[in-house]
Amino acid sequence: MAQKKFNVLPGFGLTMGFTLFYLSAVVLIPFAALVIRTLELSWADFWRLATADRALAAYRLTFGASLIAAAANAVFGTLLAWVLVRYEFPGRRFIDAMVDFPFALPTAVAGLTLANLFAANGWLGRWLVPLGIKVAFTPLGVVIALTFVGLPFVVRTLQPVLQNLEREVEEAAATLGAGRLRTFTTIIAPSLLPAVLTGLALAFARAIGEYGSIVFISGNLPFKTEIAPYLIVIRLEEYDTTGAIALAVVLLACSFLLLGAMNLLEQWASRFHASS
Repeated sequence: MAQKKFNVLPGFGLTMGFTLFYLSAVVLIPFAALVIRTLELSWADFWRLATADRALAAYRLTFGASLIAAAANAVFGTLLAWVLVRYEFPGRRFIDAMVDFPFALPTAVAGLTLANLFAANGWLGRWLVPLGIKVAFTPLGVVIALTFVGLPFVVRTLQPVLQNLEREVEEAAATLGAGRLRTFTTIIAPSLLPAVLTGLALAFARAIGEYGSIVFISGNLPFKTEIAPYLIVIRLEEYDTTGAIALAVVLLACSFLLLGAMNLLEQWASRFHASS
């Protein structure tokens, strides 16, 4: 007689019902309402609103700055995760805790702090502006703000992978005569690549929807430093609901594409680790 498996949680029907209810109430119903409102627009009106010159400029800054910030986090976040996992030094736990600081800090506070820091009379701005490097109220300021909020996604994605890397394989490679560069390129880098790509995608997705940390440091200049989320707020303040919905649907579609890309990356990473 087959032994019945014991489950800590209640039955499958109850837990699945609660899961679907919670997912529908928090995610699916609001998204469905947005899509239904969009269907009220004709395709010509939607295309006109979504591809207006001001909207296209906001898209270029939003996606361009998000990609640059995510790429920077992929590089420096990998280095930071490596140092935190592989080395012991005074203050390591404090630095590791500080990685989560962007999660705990309200984004508006982060944006205000960065704006004051890089302003012409700020602690850093007073040294950078005379050198011709302007950060506040420029696209560079947007990139820095997005880099700040996206760093934890890369570091926290990479740390478990680095902790599970077997150092015996690296020692064996060194014993066989492989140098540090060859060991990194043939053993370490292929193992880290899926996690780096996943962290990059997470940081990129987070940056696309960022608002609070950018609204102060960007200056919100149309066609120059105005991001798409802020333009949505402007449309709502102007009582242009249809214009805001059109922009929101574009960002929503991009978010779904990113979600699909992240799922493909996770599947590829599982197959990669299973075959290695």
